[in-house]
Amino acid sequence: MTPSSPRAQQHATRAAFFIPGFATAAWAPMVPYAKAKAGLSDASLGAVLLCLGLGSLLAMPLAGALTGRLGCRRVMVITCAMMLCALPLLVLAPSPVALGAALFVFGAGVGALDCAMNMQAVAVERDAGRAMMSGFHAFYSIGGFVGAGCMTGLLILGTPLWLAALVSVAALLLVAVLSAPHWRPQRILHDGPLLALPHGVVLFIGVLAFVVFLAEGSMLDWSAVFLAEVRQVPRDQAGAGFALFTLAMTAMRLFGDGIVERLGRTRTLVFGGITAAAGFTLATLVPSFPVALAGYVLVGLGCANIVPALFSMAGQQRVMPESIAITAVTTLGYAGILAGPAAIGALAHATSLGFAFLCVAALLLGVAASARSLARRVA
Repeated sequence: MTPSSPRAQQHATRAAFFIPGFATAAWAPMVPYAKAKAGLSDASLGAVLLCLGLGSLLAMPLAGALTGRLGCRRVMVITCAMMLCALPLLVLAPSPVALGAALFVFGAGVGALDCAMNMQAVAVERDAGRAMMSGFHAFYSIGGFVGAGCMTGLLILGTPLWLAALVSVAALLLVAVLSAPHWRPQRILHDGPLLALPHGVVLFIGVLAFVVFLAEGSMLDWSAVFLAEVRQVPRDQAGAGFALFTLAMTAMRLFGDGIVERLGRTRTLVFGGITAAAGFTLATLVPSFPVALAGYVLVGLGCANIVPALFSMAGQQRVMPESIAITAVTTLGYAGILAGPAAIGALAHATSLGFAFLCVAALLLGVAASARSLARRVA
């Protein structure tokens, strides 16, 4: 096969990020239907949904090992196929066990694709010789907007759920077929084991990723609750905070590559951590709905480019092989999304939700304070 041009690989990488963003967001409007189809209570639904996260966490290390041996393209094709095959099954599952199994496969596909596409992104960015990671991650968010909007629109129009799911799969399959020939086939060969626990600077990067993903997960699960229960905002308006957070993050990532080029990754981490911490603090301490919304925007702007910068640094370090390092950062970050909201809930129960948000702000300040030390270790 003729090698793809750098520009074709860049566009294909953006498409790779778009696909799981679309798929996971398309699942969200299906949840009430899947719950009814499988006959689940609220409590049992929560337990079954854990299968998605479990599948992702277990698949990520395996994906990193396979990518090192098989190359990004093969692993991305396989995991994308897993995800797309599982998506329609989520709405057809007739029992809790069947839904849990489908969610496990879906989560495994999403998590493994996440690892492989970030390795692809690191390699493409390195070949380009300029910052590109923020732009790639922006397309995950764009995929989320499009996926949620398309699925919701189809359901509003009265499209049968199974058909809406198949339409989504067909659209993503078209994107995958067009972009897959330009995904990188090169293997990332290295001496040593296929799997290894993160250590040194890789563990450092992974912990910072855990914190930032924890902050993002807190916004996903607790931003509306804070507005409704603490700021006494009507429930039908409380979702505006997360919407603004997401819009701010997506917009900032679209401009993020230029920002990283001008500031450098170290200053991007410093300013990002401080801005996000200021957003949580502002939303918590000033008893005003508009100010809280402004705080959520700051959180989105601040967090936007931290994770892409961390992935780029994981690709630059030489302590561990690239495939293992990026897998570790992805896995620790995803653990932050899963464990963070539960930890926030426990802390809020023991103290208050406002205090829990301030603790997240303190952790983000820790990210900013760690930036220069991290840069020295990566260099």
